[in-house]
Amino acid sequence: MTERRFLGITVLGDYVLNEGVEGVLANMEKCGATAVACNPTVTAPAAEGEGSFQPPDDAGSSPRLFDRPLWGRRSLWVRSGASYEPNASFYQDTPYSPRRANDLTAEHGHIIGDFVRGARAAGLEIYLQVGAAQPSGLMEDDVPRLPNGSLPQNRMANTASLASPSVRSYVRAYVRDLLEAYPDVTGFRPDWPEYPCYKLDEAFQDFGPHVERWAEERGFDFARIKGEVGALYELLHGGLRNEHLADWASPERGRFSLLNALRAYPGVAEWLRLKAELSVDLLAEWRAALTACGGEDKKLSANAFMPPFTLFTGFDFAGAARHCSAASPKLYTMHWSAMVEFWGAVLMQHNSGLDEALVTRALAQLLDLGDDIDAEKLSDYGYPEPHEPHPIPDAPQLRKIAQVKAAAGAGMAVTPLVHGYGPTDDFARRLQLVADSEADGVWINRYGYLGDDKIEAIGRIWR
Repeated sequence: MTERRFLGITVLGDYVLNEGVEGVLANMEKCGATAVACNPTVTAPAAEGEGSFQPPDDAGSSPRLFDRPLWGRRSLWVRSGASYEPNASFYQDTPYSPRRANDLTAEHGHIIGDFVRGARAAGLEIYLQVGAAQPSGLMEDDVPRLPNGSLPQNRMANTASLASPSVRSYVRAYVRDLLEAYPDVTGFRPDWPEYPCYKLDEAFQDFGPHVERWAEERGFDFARIKGEVGALYELLHGGLRNEHLADWASPERGRFSLLNALRAYPGVAEWLRLKAELSVDLLAEWRAALTACGGEDKKLSANAFMPPFTLFTGFDFAGAARHCSAASPKLYTMHWSAMVEFWGAVLMQHNSGLDEALVTRALAQLLDLGDDIDAEKLSDYGYPEPHEPHPIPDAPQLRKIAQVKAAAGAGMAVTPLVHGYGPTDDFARRLQLVADSEADGVWINRYGYLGDDKIEAIGRIWR
């Protein structure tokens, strides 16, 4: 019998509660899934403004709606609780407390354990998907800093400084806690073991004291890095002119401009290397935590941005391969499009006289969002509505997959993460290009965006 190509689907606990273990697993079978991932959380509907809004509003920009209703609705406020009783004694070496168990834990928490056991019985791999550096109640001391020492504004991802000793000790405690609660999982899928760069400020993380100490202990010239990157930040926030953007808006000249700029400003290049080493070091911490808790056989499959975003986030596929069995670079094409508008709006706001078409084309070329970019305004990108196809063609997506495969080498599986959001035809297009690529498999995020028509499309394409 031919071994099936890897296909994983993320299923949040909300849907296991709504549709039941058997209902969800039946749809996994229809898809031809070989793996599922869930989060150790249970939820219930909440009053408006209480808890968190689902689907996530992505800093107020997202028009997303679920394809599969939750408690009869396509968007709603939910409150949550841990799906297990955390062991507080594991957290004695960190100032962070474990997640709280509550009435939802008592009433519904068992459902995640039931799902883990049901998935294993069905022959599926089962992973826990959790934040790589997102302790509950993130303290201000552990929030990443900008070069001038201030906090980044309007972040989309509430992640911590990757160098924080408190965050590292929390990771060790959290891994131990989860392994004790769910010893039968196949492995873990840490999300964002890097510095997300959805907003322009996020791209300039992290210059806090934790990173300064970490960098200087490893021989980085942190003063030069901070000075040169700080100057770049200031340029983008008041000194940028159209002549700066002319080369960047050209696909060929832009590549030379990037390399030439890194040659002229070695502190900026060193900053990119610093973030890469820090990301790899965090993954080493995850791997060591698993081993220390008896989970040396557990798989570590990291979620990450795609190139060239990873230059800003720090995720290093070659370095990650030393600690991970797989990496899932995100084909989140609605975010790529939105980031042109996010970054461009900041540049237009802080730099008078910029030509909007030039800004738009320069950003789209920098982020490699197409071969023939003729956009005239930032709104030519932006966040697509649920009925709108994502404005990113196939070619750059295939390029990014090939770039990751080349960077990762042979020692780590590359399983791109396709987002389920969007109209069925466009989702099928984005999934088909992965099926036709050299990727080792695929993950689909997430079940809530997979209506019955998309379930059918997945089965048809992937089988």
